[in-house]
Amino acid sequence: MTTIGGALLDLLLPTACVACGAATADAAVICGVCWSRLPLLPAPRCDRCGHPSPSGTCALCPGFPAFVRAARSVCWAPDPVASAALHALKYDGWTAVAAPMAERMARLPWPADVVAERTAVVPVPLSPARRRARGYNQAALLAGHLGRQWGVPCWEDAVRRTRDTRTQTRLTPTERSTNVHSAFHAGVQARLAGAHVVLVDDVLTTGATLNATATALFDAGARIISYVTFGRARAAAD
Repeated sequence: MTTIGGALLDLLLPTACVACGAATADAAVICGVCWSRLPLLPAPRCDRCGHPSPSGTCALCPGFPAFVRAARSVCWAPDPVASAALHALKYDGWTAVAAPMAERMARLPWPADVVAERTAVVPVPLSPARRRARGYNQAALLAGHLGRQWGVPCWEDAVRRTRDTRTQTRLTPTERSTNVHSAFHAGVQARLAGAHVVLVDDVLTTGATLNATATALFDAGARIISYVTFGRARAAAD
């Protein structure tokens, strides 16, 4: 009866792709056609930060702390498909889209030492107030799926946000850094000592939030931190 009821519900109220509006199979939030249109970051890329660098000049590496080993992202954002997926996950409550997003993050190529050393994935935390309002942390959903894909643990409690911060969306790069300065705390943890952890977030823009979170983890004993996100903002030269 449950199977029949589910089939009837799918027939009467089919799931529509949040990017193009077409009906999707298996209750998928994004249809296969739209996934195929995802604007992947082009090659050649910087070996460290993964940013496209056809001229050989890296746009992101100078802004990363020395203890950040590598960074990777799946696609450009904003973009109609990438933005639809991110908005569905972050604001519309479509948590099911986290799994296919994380699958694409899991397939990203990394330097061999990152693959060999990564100890755990750590999501960038939300403030308690924002998590209560949203009901979940989108970075933690991505990190959980990614950790299972990679076969490493997800340490959701490794770092916490100590204060509410303004949304970074409309801030300048300098304002972004100031906004999140000292907004994260990890405390000394035995499991972090000497570890190479991979920080997970939905989008990398200037790197201010990731850098502030990574600093807290480094101060708590982590040896190396890498970054992985689903989307990446274009730099002025892109």
